[in-house]
Amino acid sequence: MNPEIKSLGKVAVLMGGLSAEREISLMSGRGVLQALIASGVDAHAFDPAQRDLSDLKREGFARCFIALHGRFGEDGTVQGALEWLGIPYTGSGVMASAIAMDKVMTKRVWQSVGLPTPRYVVLGPEQQQRAGVVSVPDELGLPLIVKPPREGSSIGVSKVAGYSQMQDAVRLSARYDPDVLCEEFIDGEEVTCPIIGTGADSRTLPVVRIRAPEGAYDYQNKYFTDVVSYQCPSGLPAAEEQEISRIVLAAYRALGCRGWARADLMIRASDRKPFLLEMNTSPGMTTHSLVPMSARAAGIGYEALCLSLLRLTALDYPDAVRSRTPQERTTP
Repeated sequence: MNPEIKSLGKVAVLMGGLSAEREISLMSGRGVLQALIASGVDAHAFDPAQRDLSDLKREGFARCFIALHGRFGEDGTVQGALEWLGIPYTGSGVMASAIAMDKVMTKRVWQSVGLPTPRYVVLGPEQQQRAGVVSVPDELGLPLIVKPPREGSSIGVSKVAGYSQMQDAVRLSARYDPDVLCEEFIDGEEVTCPIIGTGADSRTLPVVRIRAPEGAYDYQNKYFTDVVSYQCPSGLPAAEEQEISRIVLAAYRALGCRGWARADLMIRASDRKPFLLEMNTSPGMTTHSLVPMSARAAGIGYEALCLSLLRLTALDYPDAVRSRTPQERTTP
């Protein structure tokens, strides 16, 4: 066995989990698992919905590839458990994962550093009656987007064209999250841009241009049909792609992300201005997924991508901090 591969140790591919994106996570995890095994890694499937995370330590896993999506996998909870266990993992740490999972908190961070994101209104549970709901289009205009702030894969998302559709859209979103995010609709092209690395070493991969029928880039079309077309290389003017890359890197670093992620954006048709929608800190790795597609355009195959991400496993707190005694930790 390759000594470098052997040094990675026993690897758990975390997949499945408890979120609404469980089915997609299983698809991502199976792909990653097969790729790592094909590369010679001692990799094993591990579903946190069916096993206790303490088994990771008990069974001698040296690191984890997180292929979980959504709550209890992408939101800092699993990351915190792995920090406690001292097992390095792929992707962002606890704080960045938690912030990026919450689209409202993400927007607040981006706005604080001057990054462009669509205008929005948040409706808490007490604001979701008719009076609060019908006032939103007056502020954001029509059409607009209604979505759960802490879900992914377009679950619970509606495009609202008229006042009469608002209440149903809010009810749908509230099935997945007590808060509802109402967002200005950006009329234009949807693009996505992956990032790999940490800090000054992070870099973007090629932009992917998404063309969905009538803009319906929803859960079904993302994963289970072939009606959506993708363009990578994007075919965008070089200056536009460079500006997207600049904004995406700034957004990634502002959130404190590491390892890898994928930013979704809209390019407004009227002036070609890009707007950040969200940052995915545990992107999909299925056959329809966009990070592998972008990596291929950069000359990185699926197996090589999985292996490179595994090499970036890390912990928020280094061994030097972990190994100190309680007395040493409190000594100035």
